[in-house]
Amino acid sequence: MKGVILAAGKGERLDPLNSSRPKHILPMGGSPLIFHTIRAMQRAGINEIIIVVHHMGDQIASCVGDGSAFSVGVNYVDQGRPGGTGDALRAAAPLIGGDDFLLVYGDLAFSPSSLAEMASFWAKSGKREAVVGAVMLPDASEYGAIESSGGRLVRIMEKSSLPGPGLVNAGMYVFPGCILKYLEATPLSERGEYELTATINIAVEDGMPFSIYELKDRSWVDVGRPWNILEANRLLLDELVRGKSVGGTVEEGAQIRDDVVIERGATVLSGAYIEGPVWISSGCRVGPNCHLRPYTYLAEGVRVGNACEIKGSVVMERTHIGHLSYIGDSVLGRDCNIGAGTITANLRFDDRNVRASLKGKMVDTGHRKLGAFLGDGVKTGINVSIYPGVKIGHSSWIGPHASVQRDVPPETVVIARVEFETRPRR
Repeated sequence: MKGVILAAGKGERLDPLNSSRPKHILPMGGSPLIFHTIRAMQRAGINEIIIVVHHMGDQIASCVGDGSAFSVGVNYVDQGRPGGTGDALRAAAPLIGGDDFLLVYGDLAFSPSSLAEMASFWAKSGKREAVVGAVMLPDASEYGAIESSGGRLVRIMEKSSLPGPGLVNAGMYVFPGCILKYLEATPLSERGEYELTATINIAVEDGMPFSIYELKDRSWVDVGRPWNILEANRLLLDELVRGKSVGGTVEEGAQIRDDVVIERGATVLSGAYIEGPVWISSGCRVGPNCHLRPYTYLAEGVRVGNACEIKGSVVMERTHIGHLSYIGDSVLGRDCNIGAGTITANLRFDDRNVRASLKGKMVDTGHRKLGAFLGDGVKTGINVSIYPGVKIGHSSWIGPHASVQRDVPPETVVIARVEFETRPRR
């Protein structure tokens, strides 16, 4: 069985974190997102993987390489246009041939064992039926709902506008090679794309049997919005960080609690207090006298200064966080420079869920505690305050003492107007 990863989309809703690289290689849970999927496929016994790319596809190919680092072979095919998931599968069809294959959307985070368990489920059925992965969500309104009967798929329905719990399409499938013949019969959707879900519905109507494999509760995240990065990071750290793995340097006087990964080449200085699960990557320097709280992930080369506190955040490559700063439930892009005393507020005064902008509209994030989202290369001066849910575009500068209450576009300078008076001493 071959593996197929669909990684051609742009992911516009992830702004401002996808300005310089595709969402599929954003770091979370210890490595770029797509690495987790490749490892899960290898764990499921797949040794040949096809990755469908388009937007910034060269970066994905450069990041993943030929697959040898994962003990698999990787081939790439360019979709050539943003034509939908069905069109992406059509691009991969010549490399699939007539083989059975496991297909996964490339912007998902899930338990590392999920694909192996799904493949085992398929094998136990005698490999006679296709399999659709499904997950129960408390709010299924944003996803394609699964209609089933006796464990068999009846159809995958369009997104519902009504909130509420439901079983939804997880974007993970085991297909026989004959599914490819239905691509030619797939019509354009209302948004002008060829949808793989429509292809599946056509195959079901033609008599192809599809079993439903339900993933375990809370083992799946669709990484489509900035706060989903935090959710995915949490899921992955829970799965991957077990016990203490200390390959770097930890000075005397630092305290390590619970499950923590400290990679070779990282340095933790005296007085640091780290509560796992936490992942500290190679080249990081933490402390002295700082506090890393659970579900913090520092990517390569991050610097955390004296007396800082970081809680439940993802800090991307080479970002420097100045002393006396607080980063809570936030995502910081790479190459940011956070001035001393910068605070990311993560709780509304009225204790309601944090709201954030998504493609020009304010939406409920579903999170009571949620901080800020900074694009690559953002700089803040001393004593900057950033309100919950605020996004700051790449390469923007926030001047000293600024209080940032709304989103900041890319490449923008924000200056706080501070009035002061001088008078002679008496």
